[in-house]
Amino acid sequence: MSVNITFLGGAGTVTGSKYLVQHDGKNVLVDCGLFQGYKQLRLRNWTPLPVAPNQIDAVLLTHAHLDHSGYLPLLVKEGFSGHVYGSRGTRDLCKILLPDSGHIQEEDAEFANRHALSKHAPALPLYTRQDALDAMPHIKATEYGKVVTLLPGWKATFSPAGHILGASSILLEVAGRRILFSGDLGRPDDLIMSPPDAAPQADTVLIESTYGDRTHPKEDILAELAPALARVAKRGGVAVVPVFAVGRAQALLHAIHLLKMKGELPSALPVFLDSPMAVHTTHLFEDHPGEHRLSRQDTHALTHSATMVNSTDESRALASRHGPMVILSASGMATGGRVLHHLAHYAGDHRNMIILTGYQAPGTRGATLSSHAKTVRIHGRDVEVNAEVVQLQSASAHADANQLLAWLRTMPQPPDQVYVVHGEDGPADMLRSRIERELGYRATVPEQGSTWPT
Repeated sequence: MSVNITFLGGAGTVTGSKYLVQHDGKNVLVDCGLFQGYKQLRLRNWTPLPVAPNQIDAVLLTHAHLDHSGYLPLLVKEGFSGHVYGSRGTRDLCKILLPDSGHIQEEDAEFANRHALSKHAPALPLYTRQDALDAMPHIKATEYGKVVTLLPGWKATFSPAGHILGASSILLEVAGRRILFSGDLGRPDDLIMSPPDAAPQADTVLIESTYGDRTHPKEDILAELAPALARVAKRGGVAVVPVFAVGRAQALLHAIHLLKMKGELPSALPVFLDSPMAVHTTHLFEDHPGEHRLSRQDTHALTHSATMVNSTDESRALASRHGPMVILSASGMATGGRVLHHLAHYAGDHRNMIILTGYQAPGTRGATLSSHAKTVRIHGRDVEVNAEVVQLQSASAHADANQLLAWLRTMPQPPDQVYVVHGEDGPADMLRSRIERELGYRATVPEQGSTWPT
């Protein structure tokens, strides 16, 4: 009996990763992500899955970013009762990210209702903080390199993928087929994360393609960040930096600390990390010393080189401070959270700066800002953008096209089939073309909702 994969997300887009593997009446879901970005993508979060949640036997998570894990509370809420397998780092981060996601959705719904911004009466959250807390007992921590039996005849092995704490590639074995899910692969030259492990042998590979059509610049994040922050500090402005709370926030904190140590930035330049989720994540680096490049001294500096902002009152108080200062705040694509209030407050002043630190998915406010639009819509109103907008090119935690190909080359033998996923149409097709041309592997870009054999 065949083993099939249905692409329920992460196909034609970098969000909503969900891959349903089916064999002999059993269903295993690899990744359980939220769709983000364009409204038509976000609306998919409200569309029921083609398989009832109570018919899914197990879930595997490559990592904790919401585009890979953020649908899990809804899956449990709607009847999933099985185990969710992820690395120890993924479990620890999900404890932070998923309740925060539910809380933000509750806040957004409440804000929309209070200001009559929704066509729905009342606007409802996709799930609540309590729904996320209810999902947590389902997550079982898995050690790297240990074979886990999911169901009779189904095995999975996790290996480090770099990218963020706990990020994994997953080898799923069923009915004699070996299916390798790359997850989001990190860079071998990442500032803080260790490089991905070599790819194990597999018959079928699903490889991400976020940066499938480009290579990272030779200039590193320190060289990019130093002149930008020096400029805004010199003119007494405020740098608002939308960051992903997991990974990007810590990389930026570490980079700013290094620049201060090197004398390239004023040592007295105030830095604020305004995201409880990012604050909690930063402390996790001390609990996972084997997964990153940071020394004990580096991790200590990570948690002490910025003012950690937790409460909403502390966050609001930042608005009464004068520059120069740097505010790192989630989310990385400015899709929600406290960073929106900082953008609304500071974007209108030409002395200030907005620093975008990585890929901005189409349809997000980050993408609007990166296009140098004159206004950005925040909380139902158009906010003028007079601040300098800087787009960093070197801060990404994703492998670029050459690094993705290099990872595929580490496989002992060529796979039968490669599916190129988790990328916009252009980058995905470019990587597909290079895989076929340079490696000689058969490669396909699957469409959303399509089913393919392994």
